[in-house]
Amino acid sequence: MNGDDTTAAGRGVFTVSQLNEAVRDHLEGGFPLVRVEGELSNLARPASGHLYFSLKDADAQVRCALFRNRARLLGFRPDNGMQVLARARVSLYAPRGDYQLIIEHLEEAGDGALRRAFEALRRRLQAEGLFDADSKRPLPPFPRRVGVITSPTGAAIRDILSVLRRRCPALPVLVHPVPVQGTEAAPRIVRALEQAGRRGDCDVLILARGGGSLEDLWAFNEEAVARAIRACPVPVVTGVGHETDVTIADFAADLRAATPSAAAELASPDGGALLQRVNRLEALLQMRFQRRMEAGHRRLLELERRLGRQHPERRLQERGQRLDELEQRLHGAMGRTLRSQGERLQGLGLRLLRASPRSRIQALGQHRDHLSGRLQRAMDLHLERLGHRVAVQARSLHAVSPLATLGRGYSILLTPAGEVVRSARQAPPGTRLQARLARGHLDCRVEGGGDDPQ
Repeated sequence: MNGDDTTAAGRGVFTVSQLNEAVRDHLEGGFPLVRVEGELSNLARPASGHLYFSLKDADAQVRCALFRNRARLLGFRPDNGMQVLARARVSLYAPRGDYQLIIEHLEEAGDGALRRAFEALRRRLQAEGLFDADSKRPLPPFPRRVGVITSPTGAAIRDILSVLRRRCPALPVLVHPVPVQGTEAAPRIVRALEQAGRRGDCDVLILARGGGSLEDLWAFNEEAVARAIRACPVPVVTGVGHETDVTIADFAADLRAATPSAAAELASPDGGALLQRVNRLEALLQMRFQRRMEAGHRRLLELERRLGRQHPERRLQERGQRLDELEQRLHGAMGRTLRSQGERLQGLGLRLLRASPRSRIQALGQHRDHLSGRLQRAMDLHLERLGHRVAVQARSLHAVSPLATLGRGYSILLTPAGEVVRSARQAPPGTRLQARLARGHLDCRVEGGGDDPQ
């Protein structure tokens, strides 16, 4: 304590803060790390990442704090009602004066710890390949003897024997008695598996026990049992607990059954079904034998008929009949061929006659004469039409021709350039002109003249 605390203690008077701090120092110094088991309750998860809760049993409870740096290391998610085991420091929360535990480590208690150990072992053995499907061995369909590794006094052996007796009464059963719970269970199971493998007098082994808690079934979750199952040369069927129970032995076994009775079902053939199958096979064999006999009889009859058909005398008769038939067919074919060739020759002669060039030349000459006559008549008709048209056009042209005007005594004056003189201004005195008459022309010289006022 500091100087003020000493002074206060000397007077016998503490402030509340001083008292709580003194008690906290006393608690933290007086108690080592403690291990406490209890049930989680009043769990709070604030945004800071710390966890605050209470640990309780049937009669008391204590407040606890698990700070963020420790909470991040948890391998599970705490929840109310969970049974846990804590390693903690005893302390006191001075602002409220509450006695509490500062949790250093927290783990599940009871089945929770077992479950973690189960999962860790399962993952490790699976990573080794101990549970690979490729290493699983098929069960024999018709075992000569079945071995059962279980407790000789439990309900599991009674169920297994009942199922085996019902399914296949003649199947021998060898029981390897072992404890199925407790510290001695796992070593005894391992020895039984090794002994059954060495003896080799069973074709399949059933490893079974009835239901129970995870702790009750723990002998079947031991690593030694799993490795003994895989090392055993005889196929192993497990039927441990109820349908929802799963053990490490189930993963290692060649086949897992939901219950001991189901394991007996899987390891043994169904005698009734086998008897029915034998009866069906017998009936099928008889039916097939009968069919083979009938087929053989029919084959024998067919061979006898074939032998009769292949007798030499019969074959000679058939060959002679065949020869006569071919000869008739040959004569008929030759006659048909000659007739066909004659008809074809006659047809070709007619075609040659029709295709002769003489008749074609005559026809073409007649056609030429006909066309020549048509051409001559067309030319005469055309020339006549053209002459008529020329006469009409000549009369029309003569009506408008200047020659007609000249014929009435008129003349046309032309300049030396050949232009028609229409005005006196075109021909001043001294100009030489040509007068065109109806017949001939006159060369003239202008002496004088003048324009008409009109």
